Amino acid sequence: MGIERRHWAWAAAPLALALLAATGCAGTHGGQAKPTAAPVTFGAPSTSVARVCAAPAAGPAKAPAGAVTVDPAVVGDLAAKTKDNPPHTTFWLRPGTHRLDPDRYAQVVPKNGDRYLGAPGAVLDGRKENQYAFGGTARDVTLRFLTVQGFVAPQNEGVVNHDSAEGWVIEHATIRNNSGAGLMAGAHQRVRANCLRDNGQYGMNAYTSGGHVGDLVVEGNEITGNNTGDWERRRPGCGCTGGVKFWAVDGAEVRGNWVHDNRGTGLWADTDNNDFRIENNVIEANDGAALIYETSYNAVIRNNTIRRNNWVEGRRAADRGDDFPFATVYLSESGGEPRIRARTDKIEIYRNVLENNWNGITLWENADRFCNSPANTSSGACTLLVRDTGRCAKPAIARAPLYADCRWKTQRVDIHGNRFVLDTSVVNCTAKCDRMAVLANYGTYPDWSPYKGDGVAEAITGRQHNRWHDNVYVGPWTFVAHDPSRVLDSGQWQGAPYRQDAGSTLDPQAGG
Repeated sequence: MGIERRHWAWAAAPLALALLAATGCAGTHGGQAKPTAAPVTFGAPSTSVARVCAAPAAGPAKAPAGAVTVDPAVVGDLAAKTKDNPPHTTFWLRPGTHRLDPDRYAQVVPKNGDRYLGAPGAVLDGRKENQYAFGGTARDVTLRFLTVQGFVAPQNEGVVNHDSAEGWVIEHATIRNNSGAGLMAGAHQRVRANCLRDNGQYGMNAYTSGGHVGDLVVEGNEITGNNTGDWERRRPGCGCTGGVKFWAVDGAEVRGNWVHDNRGTGLWADTDNNDFRIENNVIEANDGAALIYETSYNAVIRNNTIRRNNWVEGRRAADRGDDFPFATVYLSESGGEPRIRARTDKIEIYRNVLENNWNGITLWENADRFCNSPANTSSGACTLLVRDTGRCAKPAIARAPLYADCRWKTQRVDIHGNRFVLDTSVVNCTAKCDRMAVLANYGTYPDWSPYKGDGVAEAITGRQHNRWHDNVYVGPWTFVAHDPSRVLDSGQWQGAPYRQDAGSTLDPQAGG
């Protein structure tokens, strides 16, 4: 894909080894602890988690009627039988380790409607030699009950559904220990009850070249330990990691997943995504943010349990003296836009529990980031309101409608009915881990920018309908408004001119 992004206005923090809570844990990467038992929800709305990796569902022990049997003793048998059979064939993989031909580009190329079912113990192993497991453009392919491991896809490419074909269903699969993305996603894809773990870059990468991915469902998966290649350290600021990364997805249901212990961000929607529902997930102990929603539109984020995230990246930023409120839920140039069709015309964040994360929610807008600006790290992309990037140039950009439409705006964000808990003794911090924020930088670049000065900061803080209200705060929270230097106590936050968190309760006594 070759698109580089930085989600912070300042240099992105390199990822460090995990620093995780020591409750009910076993050693993992970095020698730190990770949970081995289903986490307790402490009264959160999400009452269970998708414990897929520890107890994956078993496939059929016998070949279904009419299925073609695939023999693990025959190298390349799966690809050969796929080629030799018509569309809509069911393939049953016997127990054992299946291999492709010993060529880096050897892969299975399904036909429309093909179905692949793994018997108990069926594994497709790339042996660190094959790049891709399943590719091609066939529609409506189904993959169930199969372990896919040991493939070495290049950066930004994927192992399963390499070409982001439409209509695939991937269920009860274990996709682990691969380079690149374990799984790519195309339009109308269903990804349910899978274990996506310990892949080199992403657990899943929802991306298709030259278009949008529409109607995507990601449900009931365990997504853990991804970005083993530590790509943000290898390419600082690339914005190229996450448990799941979404690019230009229009219409997504992300629900009931357990997203934990990823080496970086848990869920990251980046560049012209729209119409997301992110609900009933447990997102915990990720090195970076639990959720980033960047240069995107219109979403509902509700009923999620979000805890112990951002300890590594947040602490690293604080240790280097960075005053930016690196957040656990981070909205960067993202907001509600009624002119873009969706099930909502705002970003609504409600009925979530955020507990002992490094910082809370940050709403951010980079004054220098807009269509056609050299500071736009979404290289070549423009807003969904202006398809032709070249229109965003002087003198037209200084006038309506382009003055507004050439920017991704953090606007119409409604944050209510959430519970924010912070115990600094649990997070092991003394400063910079306790903030809610709504802010922008001072516009300086490029020289023809119509957004210089503090106009964007004034807009995001006071004129773009961003509201906190009717929340519950437990612990020593502080608040940042307008710019990083303006740190407020709760009285200043609730008073003029900000008037945030009307109807909220604030108890500085830390605890649950």
